[in-house]
Amino acid sequence: MFYVLLVATMAIEVLRREVFAYSSIWGEEVVRYAFIYLVWIGAAAAVRERGHIRIDVMMHYLGPRAKAALYIFGDLVMVVVAVIALYWSFETVLVSAKYGSVSAGLRVSMVWFLMAVPLGFAIMLWRLAQSLVRDIRCLLDGSPVYEGDQLFE
Repeated sequence: MFYVLLVATMAIEVLRREVFAYSSIWGEEVVRYAFIYLVWIGAAAAVRERGHIRIDVMMHYLGPRAKAALYIFGDLVMVVVAVIALYWSFETVLVSAKYGSVSAGLRVSMVWFLMAVPLGFAIMLWRLAQSLVRDIRCLLDGSPVYEGDQLFE
């Protein structure tokens, strides 16, 4: 949805700028904030699919249980980072709500746009919980852990 909004608004703004020699500030803001939401939701989706960049040379030499334990450790570290980031990003939202800041072009409360970050980290925490459950099952069963798709063979 955000991607369609981003592409459609950008196309309209390019046409307006090139054909009519006129552009609006709201178009640029809509594209910017749609992209921010798209990035944070995509980051949460990448957590579930193990799509983030990682160096996994060591993983090729480990057994299934050791891989699962290492993935669990990595997910727990990420949970700590996500909780800290969620707290501080929500703090920014509260400050913006307290002082009533609005965007320059749309004149909409910045709370709606700043909420992308804590929302992204909240979804990330949910995905990390799913990943932890999946990895703990693999650790207990001794079955191969889900490693995600490989970019290069």
